[in-house]
Amino acid sequence: MALKTKNRKKNQLEQRARKLVVHASPKSHVSEQFRTVRTNINFSVPDKDLKTLLFTSSQPGEGKSTASANLAILFAQDGNRVLLVDGDMRKPTVHYTFHMTNTLGLSNVLTRQENPGEVIREAEITPNLHVMTSGPIPPNPAELLGSQTMDQFIEDMTARYDMVIFDAPPVLSVTDAQILANRVDGTIFVINTGETEKESAEKAKELLGSSKARVLGAIMNNFKLGKDHHYYHYYGEGE
Repeated sequence: MALKTKNRKKNQLEQRARKLVVHASPKSHVSEQFRTVRTNINFSVPDKDLKTLLFTSSQPGEGKSTASANLAILFAQDGNRVLLVDGDMRKPTVHYTFHMTNTLGLSNVLTRQENPGEVIREAEITPNLHVMTSGPIPPNPAELLGSQTMDQFIEDMTARYDMVIFDAPPVLSVTDAQILANRVDGTIFVINTGETEKESAEKAKELLGSSKARVLGAIMNNFKLGKDHHYYHYYGEGE
């Protein structure tokens, strides 16, 4: 029994390291690509400060949660005070990625059960990075995200942090991402190349446009370059 427990913990740590590649393998090709994404994001809004950023996809399993976590680490390593918020109050994953409990989080703040300061935690893997998990799954995520309490939360957090990054649900699954995208400075759309149907990506982009989201660009996950290049495996499995 002790051996099984030890192996299970080892597998969990290995899975966590694979997702947080910029921390586990900072000199890897994938980490360099994430740094390129960070640079592109910095240059995407030259006329104003980019304070709030959202990551989403058309459907589950495309890599948006892993992308948001790795970019949050990189922005923190760049000297920014960063808050990563799990805005997916339906199928949250951020607490798994950072090996945290999820008893308190965003849902508690939006229902006014807790103050943000009571549920925000420091990420142990790098300075300047703080994390807010989703909290208990509520019966009405969309209503909470569209509330005045959410607007006040964003205003308060942008006053405390240099950047607030939201990991949002997929666009085609629920309306949550559209609601959030309307409230942030920029949205990054993650596409799993070879898996995502063109029609799904176009429909998701259309929905983001209808919500007046400012889409800064797209990340092509699992994109295979030409035969003279290495296979481009952006993050691996995950949401």
